[in-house]
Amino acid sequence: MDAQTASAGSKNLIFEAVIKPHRSLSYRAMFMVMGGMIAVSLLMTSEMAHLGAWPVIGFNIADMLLAVCLFWLNMRAARERETISLSDELLAVTRTDVHGRRTSFSVAPDWLNVVLEERPGTVPKLLFSSRGKSFEVARALGEAQKRELAEALSRAMHRWRNPLFDNPQLR
Repeated sequence: MDAQTASAGSKNLIFEAVIKPHRSLSYRAMFMVMGGMIAVSLLMTSEMAHLGAWPVIGFNIADMLLAVCLFWLNMRAARERETISLSDELLAVTRTDVHGRRTSFSVAPDWLNVVLEERPGTVPKLLFSSRGKSFEVARALGEAQKRELAEALSRAMHRWRNPLFDNPQLR
């Protein structure tokens, strides 16, 4: 998760967070792991062919195809993104799925509540609720990251609702 408050150059933007699924392997590391697996598989397949164990070759090829398919699905799922941005007028959530399709929705932050719904034995849900409707955000995050995001967004909402005015006449 990349969460940051807006810099002075951005106009009316109070808070912005970009949420993306965590992946422990980069593309290069994934290709290195896959190359190593395929090399060892080819070595074992050639040894089995040399020994005359032909049925093992088919299972080994199916095993490698399955591994490549699962790695590909894992890396494809890493393309998902969710952007939460809070400005003076609205809170906007933009989701990008694995195919690049974007869906977005926005609500006025006036009556918006950030709710961390605790569920025993599972990761809590991070919900935005406003006027009787609620929707879940940050599904890709773990428990600690959701708590951190909820706290940061609650602080930003508090700063927005309670601005500090510098009136020189009151000094």
